[in-house]
Amino acid sequence: MRSPRAATALLALFAAVAVVHLAALLAGPPVAAATKPALMPLLAAYVLARGGPRLLAVALLFGCGGDTLLLLGGDGRGTLFLLGMGSFAAGHVCYLTLCARHGTGGASRAAYGLAGAYGAAWLAAVALLWPGLEPGLRVPVALYSLLLTAMALGATRARLRAGAGGALFLVSDTLIASGIADWPQAPAPQFWIMLTYLAAQLLLADGLLRAAPAVRPAGHGAYGGVRTT
Repeated sequence: MRSPRAATALLALFAAVAVVHLAALLAGPPVAAATKPALMPLLAAYVLARGGPRLLAVALLFGCGGDTLLLLGGDGRGTLFLLGMGSFAAGHVCYLTLCARHGTGGASRAAYGLAGAYGAAWLAAVALLWPGLEPGLRVPVALYSLLLTAMALGATRARLRAGAGGALFLVSDTLIASGIADWPQAPAPQFWIMLTYLAAQLLLADGLLRAAPAVRPAGHGAYGGVRTT
């Protein structure tokens, strides 16, 4: 059931925790580690308070699972890292399902061109990262990045915000992969990874909330065909 006041409070709390988390990444890790698992549940609660699709909240909770497992995984090369990647992959499947349900637009030159651009970006990223990845990570990373690219492309069919979120998710995960492949990193790499990731999840959530049919309180019929703005 919708609760506008609760939604506003939850979004403000998410923003506050996100700012604390990002500041902690620049200052020191203890607070960052404590705040990271709380971020996606707050965003999921915001989605539910907005009356959004439960599958969207589930996607965000899979993100929380991925965040936590990667946090525990340390160097990004062990079993926990693979499990975290699997949790994110499950979230991408949820996003893809939502984009298929609520997306607009069909086959066009622009759509084919965008698909080609995303496909080329995936091939280039895999080719460049492949030599630097450990043998046991190469295929899982390639398959995960293909699913991520498909999600980012699918998000362009929902709303501009969702499409921007999908693109930022690609950027964030590419930054993670470049670190695992031992590429040179910018100062405070975790800050940039989380900044792009948090923006990605927020834009995906907001875009899909706007694309999904509006939800009325219990006891009322659904808005036939009406979308939020």
